[in-house]
Amino acid sequence: MFFENVDFSGLELPPAALRLREEVRAFLKAEVAAGTFIPHLGHTEFDADFTRRVAERGWIGMTWPRAYGGQERSYLERFVVTEEMLAAAAPCAAHWFGDRQTGPSLLRYGSEHLKNKYLPVIARGECYFALGMSEPNSGSDLASVRTRAERVPGGWRVTGQKVWTSWAHKAHAFFVLCRTVPDIGKRHDGLSQLIVELDAPGVTVRPIRFMNGHHHFNEVFLDNVFIPDDMVVGEAGQGWKQITSELAFERSGPERYMTTFALLVELTRRLGQAPDERAQEMVGRLTARLWTLRRMSLAIALTLEPASADGGAIDLATEAALVKDMGTFYEREITDAARLLTVVEPTPDATDSFERYLAETIVFAPISTIRGGTTQVLRTLIARRLLGSLK
Repeated sequence: MFFENVDFSGLELPPAALRLREEVRAFLKAEVAAGTFIPHLGHTEFDADFTRRVAERGWIGMTWPRAYGGQERSYLERFVVTEEMLAAAAPCAAHWFGDRQTGPSLLRYGSEHLKNKYLPVIARGECYFALGMSEPNSGSDLASVRTRAERVPGGWRVTGQKVWTSWAHKAHAFFVLCRTVPDIGKRHDGLSQLIVELDAPGVTVRPIRFMNGHHHFNEVFLDNVFIPDDMVVGEAGQGWKQITSELAFERSGPERYMTTFALLVELTRRLGQAPDERAQEMVGRLTARLWTLRRMSLAIALTLEPASADGGAIDLATEAALVKDMGTFYEREITDAARLLTVVEPTPDATDSFERYLAETIVFAPISTIRGGTTQVLRTLIARRLLGSLK
């Protein structure tokens, strides 16, 4: 029914991945000791200098071909790097989307021009991407996008608006899902992906601030922006197919259940060596669920491994949706446990890590059920698969 195409038999990490884990932990420990970054939960912070240091280690685009700046390493090794970065709450936002989605999409669908133009600079930590999918008044109905691209000599003219565009004010470019053919009833047809440089004429980026005044979300307005033909990703009109093929990468990784991991660690420290029975039960349950989610996520990464040459042809979108949905509520339960088991005043600028982490997770909690697909949309995908298997 679910995970029938996923192999759980080989979930022990190979020696190369275990060695890499120690390298990443040593690197992060040294970074924290040197004070190069302060861990923050809720959403990874943007730090271009940190991204360049990560790139120097070969940890961006590490599964990509060497011809495009990659290291041709395994998905399991990339999994290890991602997991350790999240455990340390490292500031990975500058390279996050480029490494996780832009790169694999370009490898699978991009022209040689686009691969050579963007992949090496992403891998070197010199080019940052955002994602232009969501739009106002569309909710999670991605097929209802109204941003349109009209054919003109040599390319396209794009007009529309994108919203919740993380770090667009610092990124160099973003993938834009837009309609290149009028909607005549088949909403999934006629959508295309274009790469838009964020400093192009006609592009305006405006901030959307959180309740605490911080800012990484944006609105992006596209006013008659010219996009040359060679900036179309894949085939015009096939944008929906391309977008959905990326979902296993976006929804199944450890970022879907480890955003609040550092808070769980600090909670166990705060409870001490002899927590009461209630605390033992709650922390034990959270630890068991973490192990289960990790095995599900790791199994998807292991199953994607043989398909790495073409960007992952195996359809694990439903399994990925299941990981994301379960992970969303798991992270909320960590926050709830921290509030129930301790008497503490969450303070965003506290010197105590537990107090600061708790404050950050409370502020960012509403985001988790929206980003990467709302809970309602994910459960619809899961239900369709379940009902289909019962026919």
